[in-house]
Amino acid sequence: IKKHQKSLSAWFSHQPNEERQFGPSFSLDAVHVDPVIRESSLEEILKPSPDLTIQNQLQQPSRRVISLHNLFDVDACGRQVKNVVLYGTVGTGKSTLIKKMVVDWCHGRLPRFELVIPFSCEDLSHSHAHVSLRRLITKKYQHLRDVVPVLEASNLKVLFILNGLERLNLDFRLAGTELCCDPNEPVPPSAIVVNLLRKYLLPEASIIVTTRPSAARRIPGKYVGRYAEICGFSDTNLQKLYFQMRLSQPGCTGEESQDRSSAEQENLVEMLSRNLERHNQITAACFLPSYCWLVCTTLHFLYFTRTVPPSQTLTGIYTSFLRLNFSGEVLDSTDPTHISMMKYVAKTVGKLAYEGVMSRKTCFSEEDLQQCFEVKMKTESELNLLEVFRSDVFRFFLSPCVQPGKEHTFVFTIPAMQEYLAALYVVLGEKKTLAQRVGQELSEVLGKVSEDVAVVVNIISKVLPLRFLPVLFNLLKIFPRYFSRVSGKGKDAIAHTMAEELFKEEDYYNDDVLDQINSSILGVEGPMRHPDEAPDDEVFELFPIFMGGILSRRNRAILEQLGCSIKNLAAFEIAKAMKKTVIRKGRRGLPPSELMDYLFFLHEFQNERFTAEAIRSLRAVNLSSVKMTPLKCSVLASVMSTTCHEVEELNLTSCNLDSGSLRTLFPVLLRCKALHLQLNSLGSDACKEIRDLLLHDKCAVSSLRLANNPVGEQGAHYLAEALAGNRSLRQLSLLHTALGDPGAEAIAQHLAENQHLQELNLGYNSLTDAAALRVVEVAKRHETLDKVHLYFNDISEDGKRALDSLRMDRDGVRALVFLTAGTDVSDYWSHILNVVQRNLPFWDRERVRQHLALLLQDLESSRSQTANPWRKAKFLRVESEVKKMLGKLQDGTL
Repeated sequence: IKKHQKSLSAWFSHQPNEERQFGPSFSLDAVHVDPVIRESSLEEILKPSPDLTIQNQLQQPSRRVISLHNLFDVDACGRQVKNVVLYGTVGTGKSTLIKKMVVDWCHGRLPRFELVIPFSCEDLSHSHAHVSLRRLITKKYQHLRDVVPVLEASNLKVLFILNGLERLNLDFRLAGTELCCDPNEPVPPSAIVVNLLRKYLLPEASIIVTTRPSAARRIPGKYVGRYAEICGFSDTNLQKLYFQMRLSQPGCTGEESQDRSSAEQENLVEMLSRNLERHNQITAACFLPSYCWLVCTTLHFLYFTRTVPPSQTLTGIYTSFLRLNFSGEVLDSTDPTHISMMKYVAKTVGKLAYEGVMSRKTCFSEEDLQQCFEVKMKTESELNLLEVFRSDVFRFFLSPCVQPGKEHTFVFTIPAMQEYLAALYVVLGEKKTLAQRVGQELSEVLGKVSEDVAVVVNIISKVLPLRFLPVLFNLLKIFPRYFSRVSGKGKDAIAHTMAEELFKEEDYYNDDVLDQINSSILGVEGPMRHPDEAPDDEVFELFPIFMGGILSRRNRAILEQLGCSIKNLAAFEIAKAMKKTVIRKGRRGLPPSELMDYLFFLHEFQNERFTAEAIRSLRAVNLSSVKMTPLKCSVLASVMSTTCHEVEELNLTSCNLDSGSLRTLFPVLLRCKALHLQLNSLGSDACKEIRDLLLHDKCAVSSLRLANNPVGEQGAHYLAEALAGNRSLRQLSLLHTALGDPGAEAIAQHLAENQHLQELNLGYNSLTDAAALRVVEVAKRHETLDKVHLYFNDISEDGKRALDSLRMDRDGVRALVFLTAGTDVSDYWSHILNVVQRNLPFWDRERVRQHLALLLQDLESSRSQTANPWRKAKFLRVESEVKKMLGKLQDGTL
């Protein structure tokens, strides 16, 4: 038994790939939270299913809560409970709970039983050969071969666990399953289960059965001592506990510094807790433990992904999530069609989701649900399938809306699930015309049995009236070509839907989809919307992205396991039909957030050839003001790495970049000619990365803008080293980067070693006369440098005159210091004022006001020194512009 415990512990502690993919392998002991379990009764299970609009699902009836370890306590009448049926809808955590129960027993935390023997009913359902109970146990658990012969004779307290009873068709009638009390007698596996539950075989053994609600009624009530329903995390505190344990695991954030990781984790948990306390839709969703897993996994993807492996995508998370919960299960094992649960969901719930996306709707009335599920119900079999779906699966996808005024409507449990299922509905080809359905079936059949007219007629008669048969027989010779062309139009329609939704004008100027997902999970920080305010229009930007992601090879393989088959040829044809439209529309200038969505779509699509063709046409990439998280940087780097063409311009202004972001983007930055990195809080660490970038032998950067970053003295030293060895840079802007005199001096020291720089901006850096003169003196001897910006520095009148004399020198450099040039207006006055106006939101306004006042004095002084009326007029014009700017600055309108 000790060996058996060790073997079981190793097997049941094993985590699925979906868990390991997003972090270290967590043990069940570390992250498990027991769901709420309530005592139930056969009457509760057998009562008719309520209407589709089941109200207040979270408010369970006031039944006694019971713990897992007390399931076998005596019942209300004092009788010892031997058989327990533990039931719950999809996603409530039945399988995880059983795994935890077995692991607890292995570690001595379930002392009631001396031996636990778990069986998977899915495993048993695949075995049709007769087998004895003794042989069945020893075949599964070799360590028990010496224990099994004495099971009946000894007083060993044994617990049998039968997980997933809905997979077995049990017949408790004596005519259907004969009595068997001999553990050595070979009978079908289902007969062993029936006789164990009848207590005819090993009557002293305890049995716990897990099942979905629809199959719980298959066991006659007289054989059940206790019914218990798993109600998930219907207590919000359990949700919070799960999130805290799951998101606070050591090493969850990868190889970053521990201090930063723990602070980020704590902040995430805090934001998530505040959102749960609002009792909004995410609270209703997370009553299912499986959705808590999805929330944690998505947050891990959004926050803790430092580099994106090729197969790690958001679509992959949702596809894996469905595999974890459905794993190819059939909806009803007693139904002859054996339709997979996921295929049924795609046909029905997918249709509802798609119609909601097309009509920009997220709330659904009872009429919407009736139309979706019951409009074509004609046979007893279809009605039975609907009944099973209602009791077992409905609450997994749809839950009551908690918004005030919408209590009688339903929404998708997680908003993104609506878009995923809508995408699945379209890509599976469920949205087809009659001709396309006939065409596909005929082209497939004629490709296999082109001479079997009877088969063709049989298919046609199912979907078309018989009066059309003569016409179709006349077309029989051209069936394959004609109907394959008709069915092929379905691929064009899918591609057209994908392209149109991806570039939908009405979705422009929203946050990119990654930010939308983030806010849907963590809530919107700040004041809540007033109930009387008109809500924003619903946006469905994930819908086309999920369509692309579902077509990737990995996701198609998983969906194949779930009974949703998408052929390689279909995926190829959709990509081919979509290519021209997507590339043509991608070339036009997209707003930054939409461009990020486009890049994310290409990453999810997982088709390198397609992505390379799409990216090759992108010569300018403008992502300004998009919050570039580590994930977004990884997506950008991943997508851009499919080609090696030069990028004319990459605008990453105000994108929250740091040194880690620059490391991730390094291969992309190398290929950019014009690189905009303004307003990113890039300090000395980031400048070290930029130095390595500029010194790389393949660096193509010719224009680098680092304005409004805290570069500082140390950063200036790194940049100065880069200038000395770089061969590509022509323009460098260090406007308002806190260089000070030491930073400017460092740049001046290395400037002589540079042979290619043409323009250098050191404006607004608190430079004094000495530093400014030193820079200009070096610049004067430079072979190519002809323009140095020094405005808004602490340069005195004497310094200005000294600089002016250098400028007047025949071999001098143009130094942009003031709006005047001797007794004339500077040619660059408008450029200087434009720079001030553009950067005013990020500069110290009082200091700007002081500098503008000095400029005004300088203008007035120079005007008084000239007698030329033309020059006086120019001075007056510039003065009026400066006065206007000063006035707006004081009024706060600028």
